[in-house]
Amino acid sequence: MKKNKKEKKDSSEIKWFITIFVTAFILSIVFSFISTTAIEGLSLVPAILVLLLVIFIGILFDIIGVAVMVGKESDFNAMAAKKIPGAKTSLSLIKNSEKVSNICADVVGDVAGVLSGSIAALIAFNITSEFGLGFNVQFIISAIVASLTIGGKAIGKGIAQKNTTKIVGFVGRIVKIFKKEK
Repeated sequence: MKKNKKEKKDSSEIKWFITIFVTAFILSIVFSFISTTAIEGLSLVPAILVLLLVIFIGILFDIIGVAVMVGKESDFNAMAAKKIPGAKTSLSLIKNSEKVSNICADVVGDVAGVLSGSIAALIAFNITSEFGLGFNVQFIISAIVASLTIGGKAIGKGIAQKNTTKIVGFVGRIVKIFKKEK
């Protein structure tokens, strides 16, 4: 009996790995293509704004991932009993916190990180070319992007821990729009 449960768990983990792998692969290709194609045609200021937006999205999804991981079912059980909109969805997010956090913080967050690196490289190339610089500004821009991302996620983790119920509740209401609650 124990062996059968272990085999099911192993099978479930392999299926999850494959799902996440394929999702990350497809998202990376799609967003990389869209962003690099869009960035190539933009002037410097709009390109920087797109870069900041991608960094912000990575930080935002990291906040959601942390909030879901530290959220408490008991907070949303009470809300679901009172039929507060999105509470059942929020409860479902918390019950599946490992997967939700993996998707938010790892898949979306990491894709945003890779994407911001690609965009930063294009911006650095454009700056170097446009201003005829004799040195590569890639190192400085990469350091700024990394610092913004890491610093933003550090602040975001504190925000997520202090506002877990509000964040998960908000996300639950948003997800509820796209998914019918039972």
